[in-house]
Amino acid sequence: MSATTFDVIVLGAGPVGENVADRVVQGGLTAAIVERELVGGECSYWACMPTKALLRSASALRAARRLPGAREAVTGELDAAAVLRRRDAFASNWKDDGQVSWLDSAGIALFRGQGRISSERVVEVAGADGAIVTLTARHAVVVATGSGALLPDITGLPEAKPWTSREAAAATEVPGRLAVIGGGVVATEMATAYASLGSVVTVLARDGVLPLAEPFAGELVTESLQEAGVSVRVGAEAVAVSRDSDGTVHLTLADGGQVEADELLVATGRTPNTQDIGLDRIGFKPGGWLPVDDTLRVVDEGGALVGGGWLYAAGDVNRRVLLTHQGKYQARAVGDVIVARAKGETVEDDRWGRHAATADERAVPQVVFTEPEIASVGLTAATAEAAGLRIRVLDYDLAAVAGSALHAEGYQGHARMVVDEDRKVIVGFTLAGPDVAELLHAATIAVVGEVPLDRLWHAVPAYPTVSEVWLRLLEAYGR
Repeated sequence: MSATTFDVIVLGAGPVGENVADRVVQGGLTAAIVERELVGGECSYWACMPTKALLRSASALRAARRLPGAREAVTGELDAAAVLRRRDAFASNWKDDGQVSWLDSAGIALFRGQGRISSERVVEVAGADGAIVTLTARHAVVVATGSGALLPDITGLPEAKPWTSREAAAATEVPGRLAVIGGGVVATEMATAYASLGSVVTVLARDGVLPLAEPFAGELVTESLQEAGVSVRVGAEAVAVSRDSDGTVHLTLADGGQVEADELLVATGRTPNTQDIGLDRIGFKPGGWLPVDDTLRVVDEGGALVGGGWLYAAGDVNRRVLLTHQGKYQARAVGDVIVARAKGETVEDDRWGRHAATADERAVPQVVFTEPEIASVGLTAATAEAAGLRIRVLDYDLAAVAGSALHAEGYQGHARMVVDEDRKVIVGFTLAGPDVAELLHAATIAVVGEVPLDRLWHAVPAYPTVSEVWLRLLEAYGR
C-alpha cells in the first residue's frame, strides 16, 4: 500500500474533519486529514472556546453580585488582563501541538498544506515549501473546510481593516471604543464581552437583534446590552467606512449619522471556505456552498450525485447548520456511512436513522452566551407556522418559578414552548435567563424523542429548581 493512498481523505482538520476521520478509523478504515492552518480549526482558536472564555468571567461576576452575601464579598472590577490570559489558555496560545498529538494517537495521518481536489478521489496537497503530495482515496473524499467571515459590500470597508470574529476572539488589547456591524450571535456575544471588559460599544443592528430567535429573546438581550451601556441602534445601516492616520474608524450611516470607534467588528454572516480546494475541476464554482443529500454526499444543481457518490461535505460548507456541535453530529453520520458503504453494510438513511442527519431539519440546539443567555432547540413559533404546522404557543415567566428566586435575586427570564397540536409533541423550546444553557438538553431530548405531552407529565422536575418551568408550561397547556 502506498503511503499516500488511504480509504478516506478529509479536507479540513477542525472539529468536523477530526470527527469524520476518527469515525472512519474506528470503523476499521484508514484516513488522512489535510489542514492549511491549525489542527483544531475555527472553534478551538477563534470561535467557541476563546469567545466563551471571554464571556465567562463577567458572567460569573454578575452571578455573584445577584446574591446577597456573595455580593458583599465581591470587591473591585473585572480584571481584563486576567480574562485575556485565561482566553489565551483556552485557545492553547494558538498552538496545535495537543491536537496534532491526538491525531497521531488516533491513527490519523496529517498532511499540512493547501489541499485541492484534482480529479475523482484524488487530492493534491501543496506544502509551505511548494512541494506537492498527491493523495488518493479508495472510497471517499470529505470536504470539511468550514466557513469564514463574510464582509458586506460597504464602501471603504476592506481598506479600514475591520475585525472579523477571528480578531475579536484573539485581540490582545481591549479597545476604548468598539463599533459592531451586525445583530446576530457573534455581534451580540462580542458586544456583551467587550462591554464587560471596558469598551464603549455601539451595535448597528440593521435587521434587529437576534432576528432569527423568538422576539422576546432579542428584546431581553437588547435591554440588557443597553443597561450595560451599549448603544444598540436597530435599523442602522453603515454605508461607508474609513480609518484615519491615528487609527480612528469613521462610519457613515444611511441616515447621514456618524459613528467613531477605535476598532470595528463586522459580524454579518459567513462564507464557505471553498475558494481554493479544486471545485472548478469537478464542475463547481469555487467559493460556493456544497449541496448534499440526506447522507451528506455532494450533489449537483439537479440533485445528481457528484461522480457517483465519492464526495461528501460536512459542517458549515454544506450550509445546513453553521454550528460546531451540529457539524460534529454530521461528521459522525458521514464517517459511519462511509464505513458502511465501504464494507457493503446496510445504510440507515431513513428519518432519524443512524446515517441521516435528521436533527439538522427540526431539532437544532443553540445557546447564545449573552446576558441573559438564550437557549433554544427546534422551531420558533414563526418557523413552525411557516412549515405549515398547527401549533399552540405556551409562554411562562421564569421569574415566577421558585427555583429562579433561589438562583439569583431579581432573576429575570422567559420560556416558550411550541406544541404541534396534531401530534401533541413539542417542536420548539426557547429559554432566556441566567444559566438557562444547562436546561437546554432536556428540551432537546423532548423534541428529538417526540415525547408525547401526556408522557411528559410523568417527568417530574425536582423542587426547587428552575427546571420546574416544565411543570408550569404543562399546567398552562392542560391535559
